[in-house]
Amino acid sequence: MKTFFLTLGMICVMVVTYAQTSYYAPAHVGIVYPLSTNGTNAAKYTNRFSLHAIAGLSYGETGVIVSGFSSVIKDEAHGVQIAGFSNHIGHTNKAVTLAGFTNIIHQRADGITIAGFGNFVKQQMNGIQLAGFVNTAGNVNGLQIAGFANKAADTKLQIAGFINIAKKVKGVQLAGFINIADSSDYPIGIVNIIRNGEKQVSLSIDESATTIAAFKSGGRSLYGILGVGYNFKSEQNLYALQAGIGWHLPLLNRLRLNVEGTETILCDFKKGVYSKWTSGGYLAYRFGSRFEVFAGPNINFVHIKDGAGADLISNYIWSKSRSNNTFDGIFAGVQGGVQVRI
Repeated sequence: MKTFFLTLGMICVMVVTYAQTSYYAPAHVGIVYPLSTNGTNAAKYTNRFSLHAIAGLSYGETGVIVSGFSSVIKDEAHGVQIAGFSNHIGHTNKAVTLAGFTNIIHQRADGITIAGFGNFVKQQMNGIQLAGFVNTAGNVNGLQIAGFANKAADTKLQIAGFINIAKKVKGVQLAGFINIADSSDYPIGIVNIIRNGEKQVSLSIDESATTIAAFKSGGRSLYGILGVGYNFKSEQNLYALQAGIGWHLPLLNRLRLNVEGTETILCDFKKGVYSKWTSGGYLAYRFGSRFEVFAGPNINFVHIKDGAGADLISNYIWSKSRSNNTFDGIFAGVQGGVQVRI
């Protein structure tokens, strides 16, 4: 009998202790800590639903939390977190986290994080980061999309308006200007600084005597093109700026096909502009380990404003003059040159 009552007493103590240390609330409503239904113990509660006029504080969330300004969740957030300015979370699990300005997740994140300015995940990110300006994370098993910059360790896919930074990229990096990585075979950007990739300096000339000195950089497959030059045919003093992307297609041991798409702008900085969009395939033969010669045909679309470069091409496949002193045309051309790996 004594054993029975002793056991019963221990169970009661355990139940009371559990009740004192375990905090769960089906709903948490407030203005700002500690003015809420969970009061000064808010940081110990895990809530199913939370609604705060200004800011909310909790240990965990399993459903939905909405805060007018900011939410602070010390441990795990599951479900949906919405804040007008910021979310500060220990880690997320199958969650959708939205903030008007920033999401800061101190450990790993699993799900989708969306912020007007930036998402910052200190450890692994499984899912999608979408930000108006910047995303950062450790390893990313998913996708980063940012208006300006993405930064990660190992990742699969990065899309940024200006710059992507990573260590090992298993998929595609797409940037408005520059990609940086230790390993990335498919960077799409004007400049690509890939540690185990390829960088070349080239000098080329086309059918209209436009000569371009270009920097070509990228991975083993895709690369970016950025060049400057001058046209030696026109009676006008036309200076050139060129940008584009290319794709290396290996054929034989020293022979490959470089498929390139570029835009070239010619102007004299006074009046008018000559814009040319070119798609071409250029056979390239490598001498030794660094020197390469290339040549091949291309197809071009030109848009001429105020007569700039009008004397460069005389034979067009198709052309049309417009009333606002502009001209459009399509013609076949050719390009050749040399390039050196650096």
